[in-house]
Amino acid sequence: MKHFRLPDLGEGLPEAEIVEWRVKVGDTVEVDQVVVSVETAKAIVEVPSPWPGVVARLFGAAGDIVHTGQPLLAFEGEDEDSGTVVGELEKADEGAGEEGFIIGAAASSRQARHHRATPGVRALAERLGVNLETIQGSGPGGLITNDDVHRQASHQKTLGDAESLRGVRRTMARNMAIAHAQVVPVSIFEDADIDHWPSGTDITMRLVQAIATACEHSPAMNAWFDGDNLSRRLLDEVHVGIAVDTTEGLFVPVLRDIGNRGGKDLRKGLENLRKAVAARTIPPAEMQGATITLSNFGTLSGQYASPVVTPPQVTIVGAGTIRQKVVPHENKMAIRRILPLSVTFDHRAATGGEAARFLGALIGALQAD
Repeated sequence: MKHFRLPDLGEGLPEAEIVEWRVKVGDTVEVDQVVVSVETAKAIVEVPSPWPGVVARLFGAAGDIVHTGQPLLAFEGEDEDSGTVVGELEKADEGAGEEGFIIGAAASSRQARHHRATPGVRALAERLGVNLETIQGSGPGGLITNDDVHRQASHQKTLGDAESLRGVRRTMARNMAIAHAQVVPVSIFEDADIDHWPSGTDITMRLVQAIATACEHSPAMNAWFDGDNLSRRLLDEVHVGIAVDTTEGLFVPVLRDIGNRGGKDLRKGLENLRKAVAARTIPPAEMQGATITLSNFGTLSGQYASPVVTPPQVTIVGAGTIRQKVVPHENKMAIRRILPLSVTFDHRAATGGEAARFLGALIGALQAD
């Protein structure tokens, strides 16, 4: 058989989740015919076949994780693929798919879990309806014990079965864990008086353009930091990741080179990105390469936050809900429209002074006429 392996779907992305097979065993496939839809880096990608042929085997079912370079499907005929299969193939649970195979890390992880439980413990788990993959063993070397199984069964009875994260939420969870492990975050907060803004002001565009100005005043905040080598790269262009909340999870498309583009061009670019996110057609490359991030969570609720810096970035700006507040103005107390701001930064790469100067320049740009 000739194997078709998962190609690199964009800038070295390591894996994809199978969403839907478009072919079945026995189908005749043409060159460039879509054979499977996969989700990677928060985008759904349709994968075409590089060859014509008859499908002999499907590797994986909907929901399985496939790593780049591992086989997706096999065609009838002699094997013309000189590469080696990455990872072991294991039969999936009943009903997983017509060919019933799980690929690479997913299979190896499942196999490892079962190897860390004795046959008696596995039998107990099966009788109680407990998934051993959800248990961290408390025995020697991580061995899963009867007590572990009983505790999990009790939790399931009380709380219901746990749902494994998939797709966007799985990616988000992994990225947040990496950020928590690698970043030393510090947050500072301040308010911007925007009472002079005319009705209909494009708040997001004002924030984006103010970020560009602030990066000019404090270049250390627009940088990539390599924690392993303790090296920093200051960046000339400002590419802003715009956090977009959806029912599927958090997407962060990148609005590029904001310092050299006008407001209308930026707005059009952002709308195109949001439409692509909503349609789940945004290319993975459009969500990579951000040098700084904006989280405009105030469109939903909240005043201040400590949003998460995702490496290699150094800075994320949070914008809270605009509200009326009694503040001193021209030596009098007045009710003014106030925009609360949060700046979280990686203190390994930037100093408190650099962050404070960035925030001051951000406020200055927002309060300018």
